[in-house]
Amino acid sequence: MLVILGFAMIGVFMTLIMTKRLSPILALILVPTVFGLFAGAGLGIGEMVMDAIASMSSTAALLLFAIIYFGIMIDVGLFDKLVEFILKVAGHDPVKVVLGTALLTGAVSLDGDGSTTFIVVTAAMLPIYQRLEMSPVVLTCVAGLINGTLNIVPWGGPTARASSALQIDANDIFAPMVPSLVAGLLVCLVFAYLLGLSERRRLANNGVAWVEERGSNRRKDLVGAVAGSSGKGATAAGAAMTPSGATTAGHGAGNGTAASARGSSDGGDASGAEAGADSADAGAESAGSGSALSNTALDPHRATLRPKLFWFNLGLTVAVMVLLIADILPLPYLFMIATVIALMVNFPKMKEQQEELASHASAIISVVAMVMAAGVLTGIMSGTGMVDAMAAWLVDVIPDSMGPYMAVITGLLSIPMTFFMSNDAFYFGILPVLSETAAHFGISAADMARASITGQPVHMQSPLVPAILLLVSLSGVELGDHHKKVLWRALIVALVMLAVGVALGVIGIG
Repeated sequence: MLVILGFAMIGVFMTLIMTKRLSPILALILVPTVFGLFAGAGLGIGEMVMDAIASMSSTAALLLFAIIYFGIMIDVGLFDKLVEFILKVAGHDPVKVVLGTALLTGAVSLDGDGSTTFIVVTAAMLPIYQRLEMSPVVLTCVAGLINGTLNIVPWGGPTARASSALQIDANDIFAPMVPSLVAGLLVCLVFAYLLGLSERRRLANNGVAWVEERGSNRRKDLVGAVAGSSGKGATAAGAAMTPSGATTAGHGAGNGTAASARGSSDGGDASGAEAGADSADAGAESAGSGSALSNTALDPHRATLRPKLFWFNLGLTVAVMVLLIADILPLPYLFMIATVIALMVNFPKMKEQQEELASHASAIISVVAMVMAAGVLTGIMSGTGMVDAMAAWLVDVIPDSMGPYMAVITGLLSIPMTFFMSNDAFYFGILPVLSETAAHFGISAADMARASITGQPVHMQSPLVPAILLLVSLSGVELGDHHKKVLWRALIVALVMLAVGVALGVIGIG
């Protein structure tokens, strides 16, 4: 009965959020509550939920202060130069921007912390996506894929858990899986390239033209609407700046392209010609990335910029990253201290501090509320025994004739099971049972551990993972939209990693 209720609850939850019948927060609270009562939780359901929420309080605190800290760093201009560099390298080509997103995510993901990775990536890349009117779902898809694939590094959670659960060295698990990791990352890059091409076509179909200036070595430029950050309105530019600083309303029939002109999202009175005049008044400097980022979170004229404190803020952030990797202080406390220092130095007046904190309130509330709501789901699944029942059922249904393939089966099971339950539940509750069974067929614990980490690209997209809730929240993306684009791609990446491991013999068959 518990098995049926568990799988039914997961099915109803996923259906509701992917069809947008309920928001993720409402679904995370309502669906498990109803099914928990059917499972006989009774009045004890409250204690189950509160125990789970208490266990997630440190995660909520980490996300709360990490959002504030990196929000401050964005506001004071720490990431402006990085964005300018990315714009210079990628130009206005969605393909290069999406590939840049993948590479940046990969570099930052090496610290092993998904939340930090997604905060940095959205801070650097989201304004560029807004500038080019690219879909932020592409950003969340690529960032989620890359981070999930790299989640198998030895200092990441899954490998460490598998090592601890089966009492083997973490490097014995990871090192043989490097070829699988490389293959998974290559598949992710292929997906990123294809998503970039898709965005380029979508923009062209929406009237955004790609042009190459004749007689010039300049890279392709984008002529069309310029997106502003949400809530501020997007003012369209109907004119493009020429190298000399003059404006043109587009390239005529000679170039075979047409410029797209739109008005303000507020229904404003700014026409393409007026936008062109504004550009002309700004001079040659406004043709660069600075004007491209106007009305975004990285507006070069925002009042919160602190250029004189750039090196201090950079040093503070580097120190935070070093301490994060060294694991000297608990992460929530580390970000608390860093946030206090950043606020006091950059905004010494109390009124400024209050305004800065208030400016990030909406992002904080949505993320922390999502984490607390996820505690309802995990608490009820664990408290009612649904997780244990589902795990026991999956182990029991595997026939003895499939014993020699237990490592492969474990890899396949890790894909859905780490999505629907926590890594702790899978690696400490299910993997040891599967490994003990596999030992009777001559399959080593190391092989089982390696197979168990191949499902991580899918696991990272789970609504039970606070980091992915942070990513979609910061990007302004619905979790259901993210799942529609990312889940099948993550499944392919996971299967490729498993197949490569089996082909190379590091995931054995008895």
